[in-house]
Amino acid sequence: MTMNLLASVELSRFQPLSTVLCHDNFSHGTCGWMELLPNFTLPGFTARESIIEKTQWGPTMLSTASFGYAGTHGAMSGIYSLKLATRPVANPYEQPPAPGSIGHAIKRLSVFKPNGLTQIETWYAYTPEQDRVGLGEKDIRAFGIAFDIQDERHRYFIGMRYLNSVNGELKRRWQYLQAADVTDQQWAYGREGEWNKRGIDPMWYGRRYPDGRADGYQFVSDGQQHLCYNESDDKINWMYLRLTFDTAKREYVELQSGQQVFDLRGIKPTYCKPYKGIQGLLNPVAWVEADTDRRVFLYLDSIVVSCE
Repeated sequence: MTMNLLASVELSRFQPLSTVLCHDNFSHGTCGWMELLPNFTLPGFTARESIIEKTQWGPTMLSTASFGYAGTHGAMSGIYSLKLATRPVANPYEQPPAPGSIGHAIKRLSVFKPNGLTQIETWYAYTPEQDRVGLGEKDIRAFGIAFDIQDERHRYFIGMRYLNSVNGELKRRWQYLQAADVTDQQWAYGREGEWNKRGIDPMWYGRRYPDGRADGYQFVSDGQQHLCYNESDDKINWMYLRLTFDTAKREYVELQSGQQVFDLRGIKPTYCKPYKGIQGLLNPVAWVEADTDRRVFLYLDSIVVSCE
């Protein structure tokens, strides 16, 4: 089979827009996806002091998805997937995320076409570490995909989070990134002098509440969905996820999770003044968060980013 035909077969399980910016099959490497690190801009290459400690975020890695009993899953197609892993720590949901409780991956892109539809798709699976007896579905707090965008007028985030568990109680609901009407200080859990503004980095900023609400997220209407989580923690099922948005209108368009499609038209993100030096930013990101003192994993078989 030629490389072009192989790529066509791989792409056939996606629904890309007219221009494919990247088709990342992680059997070929990390394809530019890496863990998020703070900006080391202070003397001694140190980072700004912050209420959120990002130096302990789990690293990205290539994985064959191996487990003690099941052996090696490999990927949905090929050998490797991109694995996001947390450390075995978690704060209660209502507190800022504990250092290491999030695994985060980012690919640094920029816009090259006029504004219009843009889309991210992936086949993914999730599970906790197979380190104890019982079913560990409740140990996974949340996971999501998003874009960090900056145009000539605004910086904003477009993204979706699957809220799986809150302090050990299963929620299984989709949320979209949109900040509540709060101050910058409230966005930073009440801390004065935090450098990020309301709406920026909603994966970890924005106060959270016991019922699963958060200042960084809003629940999708009729967004309850039971995903395919298998009968033990060493079995994973690959699932499809697609998010489409419109950079011309600066609004959400559609979320598809498996066979279920959610119409998001008319929903706006939260705008912030542009940051210095990142004009034309179009960074796709993915993340996973632990709900207990147990490592949890998000596996991304492949990712397609496209536009028209």
